[in-house]
Amino acid sequence: MEKRFIGGVLGFAILIVFFLFTVFMIHPFGEPGEVAMDDYIIANAQDDTGTNNAVTSVVFDYRGFDTLGEATILFAAVAGVLLVFRRLHT
Repeated sequence: MEKRFIGGVLGFAILIVFFLFTVFMIHPFGEPGEVAMDDYIIANAQDDTGTNNAVTSVVFDYRGFDTLGEATILFAAVAGVLLVFRRLHT
């Protein structure tokens, strides 16, 4: 096998393990209830996430998967535009 293929499989396996680990570490859905979620975040953001800024804790800790998805879409869009311009330039 090629070293490149083995490296790709190993990288993909590490990514899958990371995602599985994070899925099992998130809070169960519905706890606390949706009505009390804002009060819960304001009261516990510093203890749960270790940050003083509640907005940062929501974006990067409580809604991390959502932020990761948005960053992935942005990266794919920029990469696609760069590929189109590269082909037009050469």
